[in-house]
Parts: sequence; C-alpha cells; structure tokens
Amino acid sequence: MVQITIEETAYLRLRQIVGDPSKNIPAIIPVSKSTWWAGVKSGRYPQPVKLSERTTAWKASDIKALIESIGGQL
Repeated sequence: MVQITIEETAYLRLRQIVGDPSKNIPAIIPVSKSTWWAGVKSGRYPQPVKLSERTTAWKASDIKALIESIGGQL
C-alpha cells in the first residue's frame, strides 16, 4: 500500500481521488468516476466545493475522514 500525505487544508480534484492512469496518478479511493459521482449524489461520499464555474474539488479533510470511516489510512 502506498502512503500518501495530504495537507488538511488542501483541496483535491476528482482525478486525484479516483486516479488517472493516463497521467500516472494513483487512486486514493479506487472507484470509477461514475461510481464516485453516484456516491456523492447518494450521500455515501462527501459533497464537492465549486472553486469556479468549471472547477470542482473536495476538501482533503473530508476525504481523509471518509477513508478513516471505512477503515483505511491516508
């Protein structure tokens, strides 16, 4: 397992959360983009923050809390 350190006050874009093999970005939470968005809609995953009209991100603290709630480490 890869140990990843993320600043608590950071914001994470979708590709940083679910990974992007074409850009060699490992997944923190290994699900597809469509599964992630369905989980956001259902409340399973945290709600995003709109940083601009075309930029959506998630608070790193929310992602860390999600990982800890499912028994993982970040």
